Amino acid sequence: QVQLVESGGGLVQAGESLRLSCAASGSIFSIMGWYRQAPGKQRELVATVTNSGKTTYADSVKGRFTISRDNAKNTVSLQMNSLKPEDTAVYYCNAVYSGVYHVSDYWGQGTQVTVSE
Repeated sequence: QVQLVESGGGLVQAGESLRLSCAASGSIFSIMGWYRQAPGKQRELVATVTNSGKTTYADSVKGRFTISRDNAKNTVSLQMNSLKPEDTAVYYCNAVYSGVYHVSDYWGQGTQVTVSE
């Protein structure tokens, strides 16, 4: 059974930093990443990293956020610096399993990040 357990959300002021972590279990994932959803908006990609280390970032977070992955521990982290009020959202860990015959998508329960002015 696949489980994704997130930690590290909270309330910070603009300009401060937070680090999100996600511990995965139950499978080996080809891609792991973070998405976020602000109130009244659609869920959007924040950053992803493949099992070979290739990263992708949303334009809005480039230069401020860094995604990293530990394949041995099956964890993915998101270091968020220079946070802005517009980064306020529920952040979700995502993991993609790519099998020979199918692809499966898994989500964590979400962790709230709130950035005040």
